[in-house]
Amino acid sequence: MIMKNDILLPQLMHPRNQIALVMGRIYRRGLTTTSGGNISIMDDNGDIWISPSAVDKGKLQPSDIVCIKKDGTIIGCHKPSSEFPFHKAIYEIRPDIRAIIHAHPPALVSFSIVRATPNTKIITQASRVCGPVGYAEYELPGSEALGAKIAQEFTKGYKAVIMENHGTVVGGCNLADTFERFETLEFCARTLLYGKTIGTPQYLTDKQINAFEAQIPAPLPEMKTVSHPSDEREKRLEICDIVQRACTQGLMISSYGTVSTRWRGNDFLITPTDVPRWDLTVDDIVQIKDNQREPGKFPSRTTYLHQQIYNKHPEINSIILTQSPYLMAYAVTGETFNVRTIPESWIFLQDVSTLDFGLHFKDQDKIAGIIHKHNPAVIIKNSCVLVAGDKLLQTFDYLEVAEFSAKSLVLCASIGTLVPINNEQVEELRHAFVKE
Repeated sequence: MIMKNDILLPQLMHPRNQIALVMGRIYRRGLTTTSGGNISIMDDNGDIWISPSAVDKGKLQPSDIVCIKKDGTIIGCHKPSSEFPFHKAIYEIRPDIRAIIHAHPPALVSFSIVRATPNTKIITQASRVCGPVGYAEYELPGSEALGAKIAQEFTKGYKAVIMENHGTVVGGCNLADTFERFETLEFCARTLLYGKTIGTPQYLTDKQINAFEAQIPAPLPEMKTVSHPSDEREKRLEICDIVQRACTQGLMISSYGTVSTRWRGNDFLITPTDVPRWDLTVDDIVQIKDNQREPGKFPSRTTYLHQQIYNKHPEINSIILTQSPYLMAYAVTGETFNVRTIPESWIFLQDVSTLDFGLHFKDQDKIAGIIHKHNPAVIIKNSCVLVAGDKLLQTFDYLEVAEFSAKSLVLCASIGTLVPINNEQVEELRHAFVKE
């Protein structure tokens, strides 16, 4: 997997640069602390590159990364991470794993201290990206015994393991793959925790997941030729900016998120499938023109839904599908997301419908019929939130408002019962702010 746009290019970027970059990303997202966590990569020579011990994770530089040669020689200006033993143990028993992330992200630590693992069948892509999660019993941090316990779990085929009263360790075929799994697993854990605050999470069965995957439509036919005039390139930049912003703010993760914007008529630009969202570039964006896709590229699997909405609603010029943790708490529980909390929430979103799982593939007409400029958001159970609007920045603002509102509702559940704006106040808002 190639990572672009200042991120991971395994064929071009040195392991030390990859590790420093991803550690910085993890730290900025609040998924590790100044002193906590470690990342390693095994290169083609069998040498292991690993983050150092006792160096600020928020300011880690490529020059700080330590190399432990295959013969045991240590090269670098710092001591290697004290957790090196379990990295080494995993690499020895799992040749398919070439990169490892260990950290103490808050939601996964919550599971580790109650001695439980998150059920990833709460969302389809969490199940696909993470799979089932292993569990390693407690041992002294940095000890050979801990390495043996974790390695034992990895022999069972897991790529993610909860460490009892400690944190988590995740592996993958490269660092891009590993980070995607790490981020998705923490998102899954957060969604479950927030969901349990407001209701009861409803898990998907294998039958539901398989049926969902089976109904994904074939891609649109390819264009024979494609052009990229200046207005089209400008929209590509806008999409990349919004995706990067969403990832940075925790409103989108590597493994899920689609953004599109209308270009000319019903033609539009949309994010691709299977490209990590953190690392999206303008070259990855897919042009959809005259019901055909840009040659050699595969647009989001929800392209037909975007197409249907644009065809039906000329006033809608941009769409975002994503998974943000507080909104997804409502998606996985089916609880009502009541936006009658503060005036701004209702003015922007009005009443948000919750639709059945899988509907964005099997009944796109229904979603296109519900979405319009005065009801710009819907939640799809165990799947996503969809937000639509005029300009892309406006649509992103709607998403932010929705997530902030959902966060307030989740947080208030522990201190009292929601008292919404009443019907009379809603009608006053409608009269003052809603223009048909």
